[in-house]
Amino acid sequence: MMQGAGRLMDVCAKVKKNEKVLIVTDYQKVSIAEVIASAAHERGADVVLTVMTKRELDGAEPPFHVAAAMKSSDVIFTPLTHSITHSNATKEAIEAGARGIMLSAFIPDQLIEGGINGDFEKVAPLCSKVAKLLTNANTAQLTTPKGTNIIMRLNNRPGNAHTGLAHSPGDFTTVPNIESSISPVEGSAEGVIVADASIPYYNIGILQEPVYYEVTNGKIIDITGGKQAKQISSIMKGVQNEAVYNIAQLAFGLNPECKMRGVMLDDEGVYGTAHIGIGTSTLLGGKIKAPGHYDALMWEPTLLLDDKTVLKDGEWII
Repeated sequence: MMQGAGRLMDVCAKVKKNEKVLIVTDYQKVSIAEVIASAAHERGADVVLTVMTKRELDGAEPPFHVAAAMKSSDVIFTPLTHSITHSNATKEAIEAGARGIMLSAFIPDQLIEGGINGDFEKVAPLCSKVAKLLTNANTAQLTTPKGTNIIMRLNNRPGNAHTGLAHSPGDFTTVPNIESSISPVEGSAEGVIVADASIPYYNIGILQEPVYYEVTNGKIIDITGGKQAKQISSIMKGVQNEAVYNIAQLAFGLNPECKMRGVMLDDEGVYGTAHIGIGTSTLLGGKIKAPGHYDALMWEPTLLLDDKTVLKDGEWII
């Protein structure tokens, strides 16, 4: 685990001596946080580890005093059970100049094997190129062999390159996931999403059968399928906030070392997959702040940008 934590320090964040490093964790992830804190301490950083109560939903806000500490830090690591990536606290900390390394739903193995050993610097140019293509496009159409067919407008939205590297003030990324993403124009998404790989949130994980989403005017209006579809539908209804149905993100995994195993930041980084983010979009370039955010993943995506094919059955042809 210390070797993987060392890669977080030296490759992903380039932590320097005397930098203010904050590690935000909850009571279920303290053992991981302590390893990361030790690695930061070895590099001469001024380290603070804060332990908070586990959030109930991904995308929920941390306590206000944790948010205040985030805004005054140089580097933030977040080994947490439930993500605070899509929170106002993270957005404000990044805007204040913090470098964010988001480690949502992290498990000890992720510091030992898989995506953490990916060549982040080698993949970064592809990640940036895909993000630029998304930025420059007006429309996107995503299809898959299992039945996904969704169209959305991207006009004037910035593409996001989450390279796994956060070296400059205000940089923000996830690790070990490498992905390029964009937030579509609100109300523009139309069609069907068929998640057939994973929903690595809310204890769902690898999908035993597809989950079908019907999308109209940028929002999910129906979720159907088997047991797992009923589970996610029940959770969303329980929130009692229409914003949780917002189509928030179009994203693509780019880390060849990530494996699909029902763990959030491994699954989302699997090379050749796509995912649709649902709920909050404010940290991605959108305007919707919902009580949560989660992703639905699919295999063998094909992507058309302004009617030009740039991704075919999971292989980039740019």
